[in-house]
Amino acid sequence: MSLAFLLTTLVVVATPGTGVVYTLAAGLSRGRRASVVAAFACTLGIVPHILATVTGMAALLNASATAFRIVKYAGVAYLLYMAWATARDRTVIDVERESAPVSARRVIVRGVLVNLLNPKLTIFFFAFLPQFVDPAQPHALPRMLGLSGVFMLATFVVFAGYGVLAASVRSHVTSRPRVMTWLRRGFAGSFVALGAKLALTAR
Repeated sequence: MSLAFLLTTLVVVATPGTGVVYTLAAGLSRGRRASVVAAFACTLGIVPHILATVTGMAALLNASATAFRIVKYAGVAYLLYMAWATARDRTVIDVERESAPVSARRVIVRGVLVNLLNPKLTIFFFAFLPQFVDPAQPHALPRMLGLSGVFMLATFVVFAGYGVLAASVRSHVTSRPRVMTWLRRGFAGSFVALGAKLALTAR
């Protein structure tokens, strides 16, 4: 494994995006455990992209404008839904409602969908991994899967770090109603902005 791969992976993973926003919201709303679950869910959302890359589905998305647009706008729609849900649902970021029946399954499903409905992640793997794997060499597939595993591990560690950090300041933030209101609006706005960015992004 090359140093260039590790550095590129860390830069890509640490750059704030939908997964980071979702994990931060989980950490602020329900604490350290929920943030780790959210980070795990976002990491699981990478698996279909890896499988798509390995099986050649990424090539289809890259070659077919229609297929890419379908997946892209599904992702945009989901991000807008997340923005709407965050803005209207006070329990999204509300420590006083911590006992509300929000299951780990619901957190995982949302986290998986955040990364699953992002065609740019599949294209990223399609363009990124071949730079470090020579398909002509033996054991190319195991190496690709191994590097993908490293990417997933880095994603989980970095996202969990973001979430745990957010959880550590939760008590200072959630005790201020006006701050909570602006946080909800901020996270909702972030989802809208990320959705707009995805909508305007070409292949």
